[in-house]
Amino acid sequence: MNKGLISLFLLLCFSNCKDAVLPKPKALLRLEYPEASYQTVAVGCAYSFDRNTQATVKKNQDYSVVVDYPLMKAAIYLTYRNVTGNIRSLLIDAQKLTYEHVVKAERIVPKEYINPQEKVYGMFYEVVGDAASQSQFYATDSTRHFVTGSLYFYAKPNYDSLLPAAAYLQNDMKRMIESFRWTP
Repeated sequence: MNKGLISLFLLLCFSNCKDAVLPKPKALLRLEYPEASYQTVAVGCAYSFDRNTQATVKKNQDYSVVVDYPLMKAAIYLTYRNVTGNIRSLLIDAQKLTYEHVVKAERIVPKEYINPQEKVYGMFYEVVGDAASQSQFYATDSTRHFVTGSLYFYAKPNYDSLLPAAAYLQNDMKRMIESFRWTP
């Protein structure tokens, strides 16, 4: 009887064995965006720049522009100001606007841009963290023209989720700065 009970016990133990439960591996969302192609946009008689053909451009009478990315639910807002002896205050305002995001940002990474041939001087700011704007820049010729640009998504700022789209649009913003041409 002992052998029978032991055999029955072993039979029950091995017949109820199932594959071990393993946790599922983490899945990462893979976002792919089309390769950017660019087209020059002239903004009145003030300036021109290259924009991604995936975006639409809405021009305002004051030479300000909204570069809208409907598929990414994002926009780059360009604001134009004339320089009339007020370059210092324009620079302070542009930097102040960027550093207002320091409350939510983990860090702000500035990158200087200088193109003496085209007289375009500026700064690009990458804002790392859950701030409202992931990137900002300003560009100027320091005598007549001053443009600020800010990237905003039409969503709650969640840096990890927005990072692929933000990186794609940061490349577009850098291309904007590199392609700025002032109209004489």
